Amino acid sequence: MKEFHVVGIGNAMVDILAEADEAFLAENGVGKGIMQLIDMDRAVELYAAIGPAREISGGSAANTIAGIAALGGRTAYVGKVKDDQLGAIFAHDLRAQGAVYETHLAPKTAHDETGRCIVLVTPDGERSMNTYLGVTEHLAPSDIDEEQMAAAEWIYLEGYRFDGPESHEAFARAIAAAKKAGGSVALTLSDPFCVERHRDAFREMIANDIDLLFANRAEIMSMYETDDFETALARGAADVEILACTESEHGAHILSDGQRWHAPAVPVKIVDATGAGDLFAGAFLWGLTHGHPLETCGNMGCVAASEVITHIGARPEANLKTLFRTHGLI
Repeated sequence: MKEFHVVGIGNAMVDILAEADEAFLAENGVGKGIMQLIDMDRAVELYAAIGPAREISGGSAANTIAGIAALGGRTAYVGKVKDDQLGAIFAHDLRAQGAVYETHLAPKTAHDETGRCIVLVTPDGERSMNTYLGVTEHLAPSDIDEEQMAAAEWIYLEGYRFDGPESHEAFARAIAAAKKAGGSVALTLSDPFCVERHRDAFREMIANDIDLLFANRAEIMSMYETDDFETALARGAADVEILACTESEHGAHILSDGQRWHAPAVPVKIVDATGAGDLFAGAFLWGLTHGHPLETCGNMGCVAASEVITHIGARPEANLKTLFRTHGLI
């Protein structure tokens, strides 16, 4: 038995969530339903323009790790924050969830600040993300603890992390340490625009290193540059041992070793779609590391995703194991 079920690596962020209508997005040049990278000046400008907001620890892979920890999984997270107020909030929230978080803080004297994502939620529950990476952009290979990677059954890599200048080298170090110790590697594509920026690097990593690929419909079609969803699924399944692809209200498709399963979505009223894919991945990985069949893992993912979209914020508020029992999954 390894020390950790899953160790995640990603952009450590604090989410600033506010409600906005379509007119506000248009007036302020915000692309709906996607993630846009912004600088600190733009972050200050947007923050001044939005209405009342909530600050909640986020970051895609951190949300996934928090979900696994909430289920009782043994987890750790790697992502950089500054020794500042938002950095302290991020570290406290993740550790309080039960995850190990030991990444060295950027000093108070660092020029950049802790990363933040201004998430604008429209009345239909769609989220539009405006991300200032800050110090998390500078996660370096030296921040990767090879012993920690070797102590994980799975490492989970966040696609957004590809935007960092040394991210590819950091990922390579983590992958090598995990694989050498018999571990497996999962990757989430994160966003279709992220795929467009780094498609070649993604393709090389998927072909050579990835055992489990998480994506949604838009991301997988962008990855394989096709408008045909079934073609994209087939190509993804040929590249990795396990492909888990979500399709919003149509649930999720799990493909492995020539087999395919469909996990139906759980109908709920959407309040905030932030974190749906993150919690799907967290529940799926928890199920996988606890010996559940792939079909069950997919169903767990859909149940967890349905919980997180019923409230503001990308971390679970209900007891996920209780929900799994209600749905006959455990």
